[in-house]
Amino acid sequence: MVLPDVLAPGLRVVFCGTAAGEASARRGAYYAGPGNQFWATLQEIGLTPRLLSPTQFASLPDFGAGLTDVSKTEFGADNALTSNAFDVAGLIARLEAVRPAIVAFNGKKAAEIVLGHKVEYGVQSERLAGAQVHVLPSTSGAARGFWDVGHWRALGDAVRALGTPT
Repeated sequence: MVLPDVLAPGLRVVFCGTAAGEASARRGAYYAGPGNQFWATLQEIGLTPRLLSPTQFASLPDFGAGLTDVSKTEFGADNALTSNAFDVAGLIARLEAVRPAIVAFNGKKAAEIVLGHKVEYGVQSERLAGAQVHVLPSTSGAARGFWDVGHWRALGDAVRALGTPT
C-alpha cells in the first residue's frame, strides 16, 4: 500500500484520487507535490479552518473528511499507471464499509475508472456506496489548465449542508 486510507464511519466526504503522485509517495503523505492545491483548496472552500500540511492528512476525519485512491499499489502520474493498478471492487468495498455521505473524485480519471464511463465535472446522477458523487477538477499542478475552483466551492456547500462532522 503506497498510502494508507483515511476512512471512518460517519464521514461527510471522502476524497478519492487515482493514485498517489511521486512526491506524495516519497513523503508518505497525500497531495504532497509542490504544485498541488488540495490543502489550500480545502481551506479556501471552508472544509478546514486552517491550512493543513500534507503530513497532517491523518487529521482529516476531525473535519468530517477522508482520503483514498483507486490504486493503492502504484504511484505516479495517471498516464504512468498500469491498467491492473486499479482496484475498483476494493475501493467500493472500502466505501461501503464506512458509508460516507459524499464521494468526491479529485479529477476525472479516477471517476471514469470507478464509474466506468466518461464524466463531466460536478454532481453525478448516480450514487456510489450510497453516497452522492462529485467529480472535481484535479488539484494537481500538472492539471492546472483544467482548474476551476467553482466545482470545489459547490462541494463545500454540499458538505456544509450536511451539518457538523460527528
